[in-house]
Amino acid sequence: MSGATAPEIEGVRVVRRAALAATAVDVLEADGFLLGTPANLGYMSGALKHFFDQVYYPCLDETRGRPFGYYVHGGSDTTGAVRGIESVTTGLGWQHAAPAVNVAGEPGRADLRACWELGATLAAGLMDD
Repeated sequence: MSGATAPEIEGVRVVRRAALAATAVDVLEADGFLLGTPANLGYMSGALKHFFDQVYYPCLDETRGRPFGYYVHGGSDTTGAVRGIESVTTGLGWQHAAPAVNVAGEPGRADLRACWELGATLAAGLMDD
C-alpha cells in the first residue's frame, strides 16, 4: 500500500480501512480499491469475505468500472483465495488497475516491490480523476 502514498502521487487521498470496519459507504465514496488478504484454508480471509458480503449488493450498480488491485499471501496455495476475489470483483464489475500480486511462501524483495508497484499503479491511475 505504501506505493499509493509515494511522493510522486499527487491529488489522491488514501483511506485505509480494515476489512471488518469498511462499509458500503466507504466503497461508494472511493474512486478505487486496493485489497489484501492472506489465503486461509485455501480461501480469502473471513474478514475480506465478510466485507464483500456487506458491500456487494449496496455497491453493485454504483461502483461498476472502478479500478482495483489486490494481493494475496499464503503459506503454499493461494488458488482458492484468488478465485474467490476474482469471482466477486468480476460480479461487481470492477476493473483491474494492475496485475494481482500472488505470493506463496515467504515474501521476497521482488514480492514486496510488486506490492509497492501495485499501490503506486492504482493511485497513479486515479491522479487524473
